[in-house]
Amino acid sequence: MTILVTGASGFVGSAIVRHLLAAGYQVRVLLRAESPPDNLAGLDIQQVIGDLTDAASLKAAVKGCSSLIHTAADYRLWAPDFDVIYAANVQGTKHIMHAALDAGIERIVYTSSVATLGVCANGIYANKTLADENTPSSLGEMIGHYKRSKFMAEAVVRKMAAEDGLPVVIVNPSMPAGPRDIKPTPSGQMILDSARGHMPAYVNTGLNIVHVDDVAKGHLLALEHGKIGERYILGGENLTLKDILSRISILTEKKPPRICLPHNFVLPLAWIAEKLAQITSTPPRMTVDGVRMAKKHMYYSSAKAEKELGYTHRPAIEALHDAVDWFQNHGYCP
Repeated sequence: MTILVTGASGFVGSAIVRHLLAAGYQVRVLLRAESPPDNLAGLDIQQVIGDLTDAASLKAAVKGCSSLIHTAADYRLWAPDFDVIYAANVQGTKHIMHAALDAGIERIVYTSSVATLGVCANGIYANKTLADENTPSSLGEMIGHYKRSKFMAEAVVRKMAAEDGLPVVIVNPSMPAGPRDIKPTPSGQMILDSARGHMPAYVNTGLNIVHVDDVAKGHLLALEHGKIGERYILGGENLTLKDILSRISILTEKKPPRICLPHNFVLPLAWIAEKLAQITSTPPRMTVDGVRMAKKHMYYSSAKAEKELGYTHRPAIEALHDAVDWFQNHGYCP
């Protein structure tokens, strides 16, 4: 059984590839010509060159595969041209799903995000403190182009499942942390900045931290046991940003930040950072969308995945430890 994995050179994708190989699957990976090879070095995989924006290349990539795990996405909260994010996340998802459908792929796992889900306003929705797969959300509630693009992409997948019989299971990971975050991702950058001692203050927000290897295992569980058309949150531990930074400070033997800044104080700083980024073409350290998102505590429950898939996750401190350890061992920080 050959499984095609998109986004395989990335943070989550490379973890999925490793777990597939360990489980005995044959793996084919779709890579762009410019994809960094580091995360796949030495792995027994078949590589094909293609691009989500090139529909013809995807037809060749899926040929002969029984399953598809579509993890590739443009995960940025800021970009000089946001159309690129929509092209990859929305149009690219549409292209690969149609290619899989035409090729008769038997099983698909689509990597969405908790970014597409609703959150519990003021920590509570319908007498619940944690958001789940049924917490309502809408495109109008999506903050920023990344979240909008992922919401639109998931809508494409859900529609194809309902109308075209697309054999897809959707997973919604929270904020992954761990080894091989080579870019790093926006969430990895936050961990790295903290490990470097570059975060002297914080805002009042909350996040769900999950080890990247738990996310990868969750993909395999969804592939083997997930119900077609359903979606499953692959999350971990819910923590305030203050608690996250405090744990990182313990791991790096640095003092934790003690200053909590109001969101409305940070917002204009983020706006200035983005304006400077447009001039320098260097991604800003903080973004307007990031600050706006931080106004809500993004806490989630993985109860459905635990019950239906047998999903489990480890404590957040282990994910943060492995992330910091990898960054330190690979020269990202002392």
